Amino acid sequence: MADSLSPEGRSQLMSRVRGKGNQSTEMRMIAILRDAGITGWRRNQDLAGRPDFLFRPERVALFVDGCFWHGCPKCYRRPKSNQAFWDEKIRKNTARDRAVNRELKRKGWIVVRVWEHELKAPGKVAGKIRRALSRS
Repeated sequence: MADSLSPEGRSQLMSRVRGKGNQSTEMRMIAILRDAGITGWRRNQDLAGRPDFLFRPERVALFVDGCFWHGCPKCYRRPKSNQAFWDEKIRKNTARDRAVNRELKRKGWIVVRVWEHELKAPGKVAGKIRRALSRS
């Protein structure tokens, strides 16, 4: 079906759409943590890169990265329209992720990144987190 709006009109409309954060991925991670009996985490803590979950005493920062927004090598599909914009957006996101990783590691934190698609294997995710916690 053809779009009834011009490309400029569609762009203007879409620019006003506001996301609701990554609530669904965070809720799935909470369920994984609880089901695995992993405790001691906090959310919405003030730290470089704003980790989704923080294990402060163990100095472990946990990020749940959306496959689209963070350019997952397994799942990312390049949009067909406005490709230059999206290429740059994803490039900046991944560069920021790398910079945050470096900064947190320099400050003595262990950084764990979980892809959105990995949440489909809760046992593997829990194991990844347990390994990081045991290294601290």
